[in-house]
Amino acid sequence: MFVSLSLSKINFISHKMEVFFNTFLVLLGALFSVLNPFGAIPFFVGLTQDYEKAERSRVALWTAINVCIILLIAFFVGEYVLRFFGITIPALRIAGGILIASSGFGLLNANPKKRKGISKEVEEDLANRNSIALTPLAMPMLAGPGSISLLIAFYQEHNQVNEIFASSLSIVVVSLFIFLILRSAHYLSKYLGASGIVAISRIVGFLTVAIGIQYIISSVLSIIRGI
Repeated sequence: MFVSLSLSKINFISHKMEVFFNTFLVLLGALFSVLNPFGAIPFFVGLTQDYEKAERSRVALWTAINVCIILLIAFFVGEYVLRFFGITIPALRIAGGILIASSGFGLLNANPKKRKGISKEVEEDLANRNSIALTPLAMPMLAGPGSISLLIAFYQEHNQVNEIFASSLSIVVVSLFIFLILRSAHYLSKYLGASGIVAISRIVGFLTVAIGIQYIISSVLSIIRGI
């Protein structure tokens, strides 16, 4: 009997660990594709070209912190926003899928000189600011509607304690990646060149389109099954 209980406990822990790592890896990959920190490199380089190395590192750090906070708020509070407005999960997933796919198409037609939601006048104004870590770098360039809707929908299907912890860890890790990429932005920009960055953005864009379409397909199938 003792052996049987021990085996059951081991199987239970093993299952929980498997769910944890699957949740962590799935969300990490999806978030990285949707956020696409490589696409922010040209803009980051342009805005910080006159900064000292320490100042660029500080901006990169605060950008990553701001992204992390925004995504965590979206993940934990998004459910209550849905309830308040009476939005169903299939509707959110379809809208999120469209937004994610749209941002992916934008990456496939990437232009390093332009970034989503940033006009020329805003770019000129932001270039003169002391801090650009929150706007436009953290939002809307990185943490935009696509990533926010992704997290809200993801929480609805992964709300067990171990899944919530794994999802939170994914957000922290992807924010760490953002910091490391932006901190190395000037080096990567010189090493990869504009064409290299565009190539990476298009590969990520293709994956982002696939994620968005999969969201739409899953939502439509869910609605059909419920009829």
